[in-house]
Amino acid sequence: MSEQEQQKNATAPAAEPSSQQIDAVTNQMQEVVLDSEGNPLSKKALKKLEKEREKEKKKQERLEREAAERAAREAAEGDCAADKYGKAEINMSQTQTNTQWTEIKSLSPSMAGQTVNIQARVQNSRPTGNKMCFLVLREGTATVQGLVDANRENIISKKMVKYANSIPSESIVSITAEVTVPKEPVKSCTIGNVELTVNTLFVISEVTTVLPFSIEDASRSEEDYEKDPTLNKVLLDTRLNSRVVDLRTITNNAIFKIQAAVGLLFREYLTNQNFTEIHSPKIIGAASEGGSNVFQISYFKRSAYLAQSPQLYKQACIAADFGRVYEIGPVFRAENANTYRHLTEYVGLDLECSFREHYHEVMYMIGGMFLYIFKNLESRWAHELEIIRQQYPSEPVRIDEEPLRLEFKDAIALLRKHGEEIGDLDDFSTPQERRLGELVKMEYGADFYMLDKFPLGIRPFYTMPDPTNPDYSNSYDFFLRGEEIMSGAQRIHDPALLTERIKAQEIDPATLADYIKGFEYGCPPHAGGGIGLERVVMFFLGIHNIRNVSLFPRDPKRVEP
Repeated sequence: MSEQEQQKNATAPAAEPSSQQIDAVTNQMQEVVLDSEGNPLSKKALKKLEKEREKEKKKQERLEREAAERAAREAAEGDCAADKYGKAEINMSQTQTNTQWTEIKSLSPSMAGQTVNIQARVQNSRPTGNKMCFLVLREGTATVQGLVDANRENIISKKMVKYANSIPSESIVSITAEVTVPKEPVKSCTIGNVELTVNTLFVISEVTTVLPFSIEDASRSEEDYEKDPTLNKVLLDTRLNSRVVDLRTITNNAIFKIQAAVGLLFREYLTNQNFTEIHSPKIIGAASEGGSNVFQISYFKRSAYLAQSPQLYKQACIAADFGRVYEIGPVFRAENANTYRHLTEYVGLDLECSFREHYHEVMYMIGGMFLYIFKNLESRWAHELEIIRQQYPSEPVRIDEEPLRLEFKDAIALLRKHGEEIGDLDDFSTPQERRLGELVKMEYGADFYMLDKFPLGIRPFYTMPDPTNPDYSNSYDFFLRGEEIMSGAQRIHDPALLTERIKAQEIDPATLADYIKGFEYGCPPHAGGGIGLERVVMFFLGIHNIRNVSLFPRDPKRVEP
């Protein structure tokens, strides 16, 4: 080869390796095993690694073989309970069997041996081996333990036990079961002296998504978290964002039974006192309380307001000779108050009553109503109170035979005696209100009291002035555990005095012309009050945030769900 050709070959690019060459090098590199420092393993280490790999391979083959044998064995055995469990077809009201259903709360040891039919939620499941599965079944405020037991040969199968354990928590099931008495009480259930031995188990509504939190976590008390800080704590916003799930806890179920009971007892007492229930409009043409704390809405081609109270209409009914009226309905307050005790929409329990001689006739009647409510809650709803107090511990409200009455001046003196700085005619701050409650409890032993004769300047325009001291008024607030639950007063029934008081509060009388006119036709002396249902429930139960006792609370930051 010439010198010229050699120079040409030297400068020519090298030929690219073939795919076979690349594969060969790749295989060689893959076969090189490196240690933790990146160096190739020694022959001894490689031999040890190969033995470990072979051992793991044989283990996996054995597990797969055993699983296949187990599946074959189960298939050969059949399923003696095949028709006793599974997912029921969707209920479209296809049939009506007139089955007798039993509520969990009615179960008792006296029913031992009986077969019952129950529909309930599966709060949780706990398997014990492959032959037993325990279920916590919940209905309302009651829970009971169920047992799916494959040791009952030719009745319950292992497949049925496996199915029971696979049911998602909070699914609804329909079961038939035999009532038995456990050797030891089941402490984790409200019905602990009974157990259900399950015979059939059908899912009628299955949970198909991940729950936002567990019912167990949502049911814990502050004491539980103090004992074990590692427990999952469900925050209030998380609860309210998934309120449908949160309301399922037995505590919440009981809370809203208590709320319903307060409304029932309110109606019960007033009906027995010859009151008439009314239903007033909530879209109104003028602010019912005056001031700026009102929601203005567009009403066709003009403005209207959401009622701050049924006050004007209660009084109209008195002028119409109804004599005694009450209402339970929504109240709207446009207060930008993000506190533990304020809502922008709440349930108002309102009443108005004519009297013969003195507004104290009405005030003491309302005081008697509250005592009636408190006493009956303790006696007739003891089961619900017991459940609530496990998660929210509190002492029962002290109930006297007569409500304690103090005057506003007495309250000011009591606060000053214990170091509070407050003017004669100043309204209480929230801390002062709570401090007053502590002092009244200390001085008089009372959880519930009536505070009379408030300063006129801090009351609504329709409040009757005190006849002996124009700085004060014939008005009162009621307090429970040191916090206000009701505000009330004698109302002005004289149109001239009413107009004077409206102007004094810088309200245009023309905006209340219809209201004033009702008194020009003649109206008897009357008094009444407005009660916040949620506040009564909250303070009676000793719960520290009003949102926990409002079904779907509304505050300045929350308008959903």
